[in-house]
Amino acid sequence: MDSAAPTFTALAEPQLHLSPWQIFWRRLRHRKIAMVGGVILIFLYAVAIFAPFIAPYHYQRVGENHYFEPPVWPRISGFHLVVPRCQQMPGDYIYQEMPNDTRPLHFFVRGDAYHLFGILPTSIHLFGTGDDGYPVYLFGTDQFGRDVFSRLLYGSQISLSVGIIGILISFALGMLIGGISGYFGGVTDTLIMRWCELIMSIPTLYLIIALRATFRSDISSAQVYGMIIIIYSFIRWASMARVIRGMTLSLNERQFVFAARSLGQSHLKIIIRHILPNTFSYVIVAATLSVPYYILGEVDISYLGVGIQEPSASWGLMLSAAQNIDYLRNYPWLLAPGAAIFITVLAFNFLGDGLRDAADTKT
Repeated sequence: MDSAAPTFTALAEPQLHLSPWQIFWRRLRHRKIAMVGGVILIFLYAVAIFAPFIAPYHYQRVGENHYFEPPVWPRISGFHLVVPRCQQMPGDYIYQEMPNDTRPLHFFVRGDAYHLFGILPTSIHLFGTGDDGYPVYLFGTDQFGRDVFSRLLYGSQISLSVGIIGILISFALGMLIGGISGYFGGVTDTLIMRWCELIMSIPTLYLIIALRATFRSDISSAQVYGMIIIIYSFIRWASMARVIRGMTLSLNERQFVFAARSLGQSHLKIIIRHILPNTFSYVIVAATLSVPYYILGEVDISYLGVGIQEPSASWGLMLSAAQNIDYLRNYPWLLAPGAAIFITVLAFNFLGDGLRDAADTKT
């Protein structure tokens, strides 16, 4: 028996030096599919931040005589990357590559002016030919002759940020109101929970459509973007408040809460500094799993024509072109935003499942 004791101590000792967050991170790293989802999301959000620089053209730029031009990728010629010119043939948007008529592809070239991070004015783009006669259309063009790849990158700024901003607003409200409801209980708890149930009964999509009809037809896309975030945040905080309220009812009987009260700390300070931090493990997982609903919500209303409007770019607005069966049959590259949405939602689900497993103390 004595010889076995040191072995047990040696195996258990490394665990004693790990904080709960270190244990959580170590368990998360073992979920390979979750790490893959996290890497994909980091890449997507980095691309969205630098979208004006990476995109070869501005999202509003229209290429005359380049309507529905198919994707053309650079190719190697000698020791250079070159871009062939596509010539429109007689017929309904039929193009033919001219392999002997090319221009070299350059990096860090000047093009359409933009503001990096919305602040720094510049015209440097990651790649391009520097010749308007030899455009680089990696994902082809749409019905207006606009570069689908550039609009896809610009659209990611709206479609991806809707989820993050919406989650920050709705979860902050839900945590605070749910914490107050569970902490005080009684009449306060009853009134807040009935209010949450009322809000949760409102259908979000119909509410947005109804409110959109009350605004002017010339409302800007920036105002529509703000409206989408506010409405989704206003609706979705209630479900978070109910969950946090239940967790607060349990935490309210813990010794550290009694100790904070005996020291004379205010009720709001106890809620914010002692109770709500103990719900973070759940909140992080729930936030990760909820972001796709905000992204898909923006896609839905933009697809229906009540969200982001032309000439701005969002993934849902770009997908609205797929409503035309002829476009869908003859120009499949217009479905590129659908592939981006699929990858993003799948990556969030992978990461969310991994976070949930890593935070589950029962495993």
